[in-house]
Amino acid sequence: MKLPIAARPQVISRFWAVIRRFPKLIATVLVFQVVASLIVVATPWLIGRLLDLIVAGTTRAEVTRYLIIIGVLVAAQLLLTYLGEYFSRVFGQAVFAQLREDLVNSVTHMPLSVVEAAGTGDLIGRTTHDIDRIQYLVQRGIYRIIMIVLTALVTYVAAFLLAPMLALLLLVPLIPLMFIVRWYLRRAVPGYQAESAQWATLSGITTETVEQHSTVDALDLRRVRNNILDVAITQIWNLERYTAYLRIFLLSAVIFFLQTPALLVAMAGAWAIPNGYATLGVVTTIALYGVQLSHPLGELSFWVDVLQSAATSLARIFGVDEVESDRVASGKQPTSTAVSAHEVSFEYRPGHPVLHGVDLELRPGETLAIVGPSGAGKSTLGRMIAGIHPPTSGSVTVGGVPLVELTENELHQNVALVTQEHHVFVGTIADNLRLAKPDATVEQMWHVLKSMGAASWVQELSDGLDTKVGSGALTLSPAQAQQLALARIVLMNPHTLILDEATSLMDPTAARQLERSLGKALEGRTVVAIAHRLYTAHDADRVAVMVDGRIVELGRHDQLVARGGEYASLWRAWQHE
Repeated sequence: MKLPIAARPQVISRFWAVIRRFPKLIATVLVFQVVASLIVVATPWLIGRLLDLIVAGTTRAEVTRYLIIIGVLVAAQLLLTYLGEYFSRVFGQAVFAQLREDLVNSVTHMPLSVVEAAGTGDLIGRTTHDIDRIQYLVQRGIYRIIMIVLTALVTYVAAFLLAPMLALLLLVPLIPLMFIVRWYLRRAVPGYQAESAQWATLSGITTETVEQHSTVDALDLRRVRNNILDVAITQIWNLERYTAYLRIFLLSAVIFFLQTPALLVAMAGAWAIPNGYATLGVVTTIALYGVQLSHPLGELSFWVDVLQSAATSLARIFGVDEVESDRVASGKQPTSTAVSAHEVSFEYRPGHPVLHGVDLELRPGETLAIVGPSGAGKSTLGRMIAGIHPPTSGSVTVGGVPLVELTENELHQNVALVTQEHHVFVGTIADNLRLAKPDATVEQMWHVLKSMGAASWVQELSDGLDTKVGSGALTLSPAQAQQLALARIVLMNPHTLILDEATSLMDPTAARQLERSLGKALEGRTVVAIAHRLYTAHDADRVAVMVDGRIVELGRHDQLVARGGEYASLWRAWQHE
């Protein structure tokens, strides 16, 4: 499965919607650029006018006055350009920050089932490489494009008002350039799309190799992984080289054709001036306009290339928003905390069911252990109960309301999942805890840390709750990170908690102590514990045994042992390990 890519009309409308959030900055930038463009046009006109006055025999005082005016305009242009650059960069930073915030919001609300189906490589590529590619355009390009377009429009208008026939010569190079740009776009757009997709592939390969480095080392797969990485890099190199050739051709053609207008105007002027169709000043002004247009239009070709690259990345970024939600809120509210699964079946791939018509009623306040061999569907069932995946068929409800009909906030207030995968966010320990409850007090945070057995080591840190952790700061051990993650969940305070091997990274003794502490902290709440360590099942109120996607046994530990079935076999095998 691939994450969607937004169509070009959606990209334009979405990007324009972001820009419109800053009307004051847009107005400020436009005012400065319009005034600066008028000055840019006025200066060549004054020079041409001055030449005509000199030919007519004007006074030295008049020449001096014109030179002073020209000098003042040049100084004003420098000041306006500086102010325009300043406010444009502020505007660009604001737009870029908004794009990043919108992307983070979209990613964090994306259905986890979609992320798992698409793989992390594509998503990482969109949040890193693609966002980096648009940074330069947003922070610098918007300002430059606005300036170039306004300058070109004002210059062409002024040229046609002054001498329409000579001004037509300024349009001559635009005709071949239109065909060249069209040729370029037909090849550049798919080239950049393939390039972005390949970067996403490379991100996935790299991430997968780093995260599973222990498996790579254990199975001696370094050469295999290096070969896969080499192939991906070679493909990126070929695509980057192809798009570079396109850029070189475009820029070379633009530079060549944009040098011709001034030459054409000078040649036409050599005929027009002696025959009385134009003055020296008019020809000089139009020629200066031609020279003046060559630089911004040449630069515009550069930004056209940047736009194609950025548009491809924006299409991938905005495509994240087009992921369909796996839940539609009905507005119904649960009437109780009872969670139940009815005839639940689930398929990761069509035609390959992992769960087969599972029925399960959770008793509020009980601890239910789900055990069984690897691949039996335990974690999948836990995800169904947590509302992570909607069932392929059947339903999982809380208080009579299907989990897929609750909003994300309502779901997390009712049910939460804790897996063996944990993450320490960059920030302080307090910041990490307040992700679950933004208004948590210091007393509440210490209370949950104490309940998880983490208060002692946090107190030993130099800054306590204010100690910075995560990338670039203090690195927590896997056990400490797990305690922090569990404390965060306790602070969230859901009435039903699913623990999927949540203490697997700790040694058995520490894990058992933590589970007992967690049991006390969650007393009165419903807990579903998925574990391979059967002492968890021994301590639970009930045990569900899964085999091949079905619950084959359900009851208390002593009842199941006495029955002599699947659970009894697992218990005997575990005791002899």
